[in-house]
Amino acid sequence: MKSAADNALLSDFDYDLPEELIAQHPPERRDGGRLLVLERQKAGLVHRQIDVLPELLPAGCLLVVNDTRVLAARLPLQRDSGGAVEALLIEQLDAKQRIWSAMLKPARRLRAGEQLLAGDTGQPAVELLDKGQDRLARIRLLADDLIERIGRMPLPPYIRREAEDFDAERYQTVYARHQGSVAAPTAGLHLSPELIARLAERRIELARITLHVGPGTFLPVRVERLEAHRMHQEHYLVSERAAEQIASARRDGRPVIAVGTTSTRTLEASQGRAGSGQTDLFIRPGYRFGQIDGLLTNFHLPRSTLLMLVCALAGRERVLEAYREAVKQRYRFFSYGDAMLII
Repeated sequence: MKSAADNALLSDFDYDLPEELIAQHPPERRDGGRLLVLERQKAGLVHRQIDVLPELLPAGCLLVVNDTRVLAARLPLQRDSGGAVEALLIEQLDAKQRIWSAMLKPARRLRAGEQLLAGDTGQPAVELLDKGQDRLARIRLLADDLIERIGRMPLPPYIRREAEDFDAERYQTVYARHQGSVAAPTAGLHLSPELIARLAERRIELARITLHVGPGTFLPVRVERLEAHRMHQEHYLVSERAAEQIASARRDGRPVIAVGTTSTRTLEASQGRAGSGQTDLFIRPGYRFGQIDGLLTNFHLPRSTLLMLVCALAGRERVLEAYREAVKQRYRFFSYGDAMLII
């Protein structure tokens, strides 16, 4: 017998969003956004502000964050003919040879062996080794300092502006440590040092785990039947310290609250145990959570795997109802937008 997850359709996760509600800039303060609270055991929704988060969470709970650091992964390049090409670095495959997997745009006319030029100097910067599979090419960087010299923060395409100087700070969490992501774990962008200090005053501790955000998180679903969708592998790490914190919370009966969908997938894939690995876990309605009791998350794109994960936790109808209310109340959506707390 097929499960609810196997019967789910992409069109079940659609909603209408006016374009002007897509946040183009971060709020003035990290913790200055709005917060929509959905309590799973109660009807209705509550409208609050991010800066009251410490008072909304159970005292003594464990907050699990993703401490990945975003690469300046967007490289502006050009062909000999002068045509512009952009490379989005995805994963380093060979550090010594400076070989990366990358998404190239436009890629159709590029050929293996072609050298692409740096936009700032016109000197050879990248060699295309092969166009690969699943939209991921293999490229070689021709200079050690290329990322530092020409790399730009990889703002998502719905932010319709070029990356600015402030994005280097604001599209990064304050606790970012391990470099390797090509998109930010955006729920964590709301946590300011002051807010984290106030969490500690309520005996709410932070556990840091790592998932390097790649195509598995942000690529769109292109099939109507979700059982046919395959996530790209993403690398994760759970330290011994984090595993001890998670185990301690479980022993003491303290709730575990994930900050973001990437923290959630890491916890569920690793089962909270120490170690590193790759995950292609696709969480959608029908999935049974074993590691989290709540979630702080941003508002996600229609038809995205991120929205499906949130629906798996709180129920599709309730989440879509919450999204409709957020639209009605003019919340700001996506990476630099407002947040939602499910407890």
